[in-house]
Amino acid sequence: MLKYISADWIFPVTSKPIKNGIIVFNDKGEVKAILTPEDATDIKEDIVAYKGAIIPGLINTHCHLELSHLLAKIPEHTGLVKFVQHIIKNRNAEVAEIENAMYRADAAMYQNGIVAVGDISNQTVSRKIKSNSSIYYHTFIEAMGFNPERAEAIMEHARLTKTHFDPLPASIVPHAPYSVSAELFNLIEREAEKDNNILSVHNQESSAEDAFFRDKTGDFLKLYEFLGLDIHFFQPAGKSSLQTWLPYVNRHKTLLVHNTFTQEADIAFAEAQNPNVYWCLCPQANLYIEHALPDVDLLRKSTVKITLGTDSLASNQQLNILAEMIILQEQKQVPFEELLRWATYNGAQFLGVENQLGSIEVGKKPGLNLIQISADWKILNDQVEKII
Repeated sequence: MLKYISADWIFPVTSKPIKNGIIVFNDKGEVKAILTPEDATDIKEDIVAYKGAIIPGLINTHCHLELSHLLAKIPEHTGLVKFVQHIIKNRNAEVAEIENAMYRADAAMYQNGIVAVGDISNQTVSRKIKSNSSIYYHTFIEAMGFNPERAEAIMEHARLTKTHFDPLPASIVPHAPYSVSAELFNLIEREAEKDNNILSVHNQESSAEDAFFRDKTGDFLKLYEFLGLDIHFFQPAGKSSLQTWLPYVNRHKTLLVHNTFTQEADIAFAEAQNPNVYWCLCPQANLYIEHALPDVDLLRKSTVKITLGTDSLASNQQLNILAEMIILQEQKQVPFEELLRWATYNGAQFLGVENQLGSIEVGKKPGLNLIQISADWKILNDQVEKII
C-alpha cells in the first residue's frame, strides 16, 4: 500500500528543495515518487501533512559505540593527551555496564534519525548490538601500536577481531598517526588493498600531533612516558603529521576524522595524494576536548568532501547529528543545504551505501526525518521526528 506525506519543505539533497512537496512511499519505506504540488492535483488518497522540513536519514561517519559507558565521566577541555589518558584509565568496566550503555546509545541514535554509522571498535563487544540494530553499521577495527617490532602481532590480532564481526561490514584501520608505526600502516594498507576496503583515521586533533612529527616535541612525549613506551627509534619527518603518514594509504577511500588543526598546505597535499579523501567534522567533541573547532571556512573553500560525526559519549553529551549541524550553523555560518549534504549524502557515499541511503530518490529507502527550520532555513532545534 502506498502512503503520501507532505511538508512545508522536502529536501531530497541530490535535487532542489520542493516547497509543499509530496513523497510517495510503500510499506517497506521505499520511495516511489517525489511530487510538486502541481504534480499531485489528481491524487485521491489522503496526504498526511507535516509542519517543518522532511530530510533523509542522517549519517554518522564517526562514533565509538563501545565508549558509551563513559558519558560524563571525563572532564571537558583537558586537551587530547590528557583526554587519551582518561580514556585508558576509565574504559574498563563490567561487560553488562558496557552493553547496556551501548544499547541506550544505539536506540538514541535511531531516535535521532541516524540510519548509518561508521563505528570505531577495539573489541568485539558491540557485535550483538550491531547485528540486531535498525541502523546500518560499518565497523572500523582499530589497529594500534607505535613500536614497529609489534606490527605483525598487532595486525594478526586485528584480523582475528574482524572475523568476529562477520558477516557485518568491517575494515581494519589505523587509530591515529601518533599510535601507528610506519610498518603497521603498511600492513593495514595491504589488508585494505586485499579487501578493497575503506579506511578511517583520527587526524590532527591536537596541535601537539604536528609538533611531534615536525621535531619530536610537545605533549605527546608525555603520553608515551605515561604509557611506558621507549620511542628512541622515532625520527621526526620535519613536516606535519598528515603529510608524514598519508602516503602510506593513498590508494584507498579514507576518512580523516576531526582535522581540528589541519592547515591549507595539508588539505592541498591530501587532495593531490588521494582523490578519495573525505573530511569528517565532529564539532561538539572538538569543543569538549580541545575547546576549538576546525577551520571550516578553509575546508569549504577547498571544496573537499565533508561528512559529520559525533565521536563518543566520552567526548559528547549526545549522539545527535542534527546537534552537530547546529554548532556549525551557529559558529561557522555554514548554509543549511550544505550542512545537510555533509550529514546525509556525503556520509552515505563514503560508507558505500549511497544506492539506498543519503538522499530522497525514487527506489531508495533512505529513512525520512522531520525537523524544524526557520523561513531562512536555519535549524531551530535539535529535535528529530522519525517518519519512517
